[in-house]
Amino acid sequence: MADEAYRAVFLRIHPTGKMVLSLTTEADGNEPRHAQQVADELGVPPLDVKVVAADTNRFGRGHGFNTSPSAGTPAAIASASGKILAKAQLLAGMALGVPAESLSWRDGAFVTGEDPARAQTIADLALYAHGTGALPPGVEGGLDAQTVYAD
Repeated sequence: MADEAYRAVFLRIHPTGKMVLSLTTEADGNEPRHAQQVADELGVPPLDVKVVAADTNRFGRGHGFNTSPSAGTPAAIASASGKILAKAQLLAGMALGVPAESLSWRDGAFVTGEDPARAQTIADLALYAHGTGALPPGVEGGLDAQTVYAD
């Protein structure tokens, strides 16, 4: 609907593997659940995920977004995490020297079928994405994703 404001989540993974999940919505008590969701989806400890509700440093003020709590936040977080995983798989393929589609996501890391010991975690790939390795054609450095939604 044209008169509804949007909401957004932005997930950034720093070169250290620590993460910041920025929300346009204000704190509603679900922040620990949001951190746990990201941790579960990306195979990291929940304490590595900082949730910043109503993150005006990331999104500014106004600009047509809605700050009231949202039932759609978990789906938006899943979308952003999925985007991170898709890019991370491309990076893992490059880092391991194998086709990205040959990798599988297992126990918090991308692994090859030939040698499961050659695993790439999200933390490994965040460092790689920030300049320690060659990037696949058309892929930008860094490891972050945003999902904009309305509910």
